[in-house]
Amino acid sequence: MRYLFSVIDDRTGSSTPEEDAAIDEFNARLRAEGRWVLAAGIEDPAGATTIDDRDGAGEVSPGPFVRTSEHVAGFWIVEAESRDDALALAAEASRACHRRVEVRALL
Repeated sequence: MRYLFSVIDDRTGSSTPEEDAAIDEFNARLRAEGRWVLAAGIEDPAGATTIDDRDGAGEVSPGPFVRTSEHVAGFWIVEAESRDDALALAAEASRACHRRVEVRALL
């Protein structure tokens, strides 16, 4: 089963060289174990644009869809054998990036 790990941050551009190295090591392990699907950092929320064209509304709003002190700074999509396996991997991801990580199963 595949899981989304969302990396939660309250600052932008806050990673340290040590965190980047730990993330690279975690990513290498995911690849070696065949668990890697995709991962990426995400642009600062200030660069977001929200589109709502339901029923042809044509609304384009600068900024994120919700204004909050925290935002998703990156993500992993991983293969895990079970939810418990995903939670254990997410704990490792949290230690590597030194941030909170939200876990959700992909449908």
